[in-house]
Amino acid sequence: MALKKQQLNYGYVNFDDDRLAELSVKDLNDVLETLYVIYGTDVRYLFFDEIQNVDGWHLFVNRLLRMGLHVFVTGSNARLLSSELSTHLTGRYNEIRLYPFSFKEFCKARKVTLDLPTTKNVATRQSALYEYLIEGGFPELDGITNRQAYVEGIINAIITKDIKKRFRIPNVDALKMLANHLINNAGQIINIKDLSENLGIASDKTIRKYVDYLCQAFLIQPVRKFSYKSRQRLTNEKAYIIDTGVMTYRHNALATENLGWRLENVVMMELLRRTNPDYQDIYYYRPESTSREVDFVVASHGIVTELIQVSLDIGNPKTLKRELTALAEASDKLRCDNLTLIAMSQTRDEQLTDKTIHIVSAQEWLIE
Repeated sequence: MALKKQQLNYGYVNFDDDRLAELSVKDLNDVLETLYVIYGTDVRYLFFDEIQNVDGWHLFVNRLLRMGLHVFVTGSNARLLSSELSTHLTGRYNEIRLYPFSFKEFCKARKVTLDLPTTKNVATRQSALYEYLIEGGFPELDGITNRQAYVEGIINAIITKDIKKRFRIPNVDALKMLANHLINNAGQIINIKDLSENLGIASDKTIRKYVDYLCQAFLIQPVRKFSYKSRQRLTNEKAYIIDTGVMTYRHNALATENLGWRLENVVMMELLRRTNPDYQDIYYYRPESTSREVDFVVASHGIVTELIQVSLDIGNPKTLKRELTALAEASDKLRCDNLTLIAMSQTRDEQLTDKTIHIVSAQEWLIE
């Protein structure tokens, strides 16, 4: 749409088409000639979907870039990971990561009103949020009867086709067990030693590699512990999942009703959409003392800019005080006064000693 508004000519090829299955890199120049025939020789913008299916694709793309063309490469296969882009297109690419629907996009797809804060609309959005926590944001799930088969298909494709083929994994069963464990325990610290013992894999190094592969394939999203000491940032990672629908629609799904974990996971994924990875980082904070941890620390160039706590229900005064205290104590330690508590409640401010803590309704925060 943006190109059409600017009246700029562009071409498109879907390399996932079975008629292009036997293409080699030598054939790509013929594809370019065909694009010129179809779209005109003045085309300057080219869109290649799943071009990683063609071995040596990067040589062709690099040549087009040297010609001054603007090339958009899209793909969901592990052969098109960030590491592959940095290897093949060094200094010549900008990566744009697409995630499943955000809550705002979920509401738009369901035609849920976002702007008018009437009592009816607020209640409708709250109902949609509970549905989103369970259903997740995979666009294709809407209208599918056998959702478990669809999600299982995604997980199996990631593990057996992408990761196994890309990294030549011999023990796929152990990798599947690890993936299921991390999905069932979204938002929890990855205990390498326990995982090694439970999965029957003697090497901690192998477990770390498997976790890294799941992260590279965008099934798992790691979050490191905040610390000014590099050594502490390298251990005690937490694992979140790309979408809460993965928790629901699969075999061995044991966390379907844990809405607290789900809300925290949704907030984490929304933070990824909103932050710029070039200069912003997301951590969690767990002090060495008995103080309660804070779910998310947003830092820019090493300076903490916001502390975010997530709690499903703060109706109990003890729960509310515990969450507020965690933020207030972390505020002093990390020298940050931008404090946010996201909960299924009405938006308001609370004072604790000299700290102002913004309690934000989860639905409001997610559609900002």
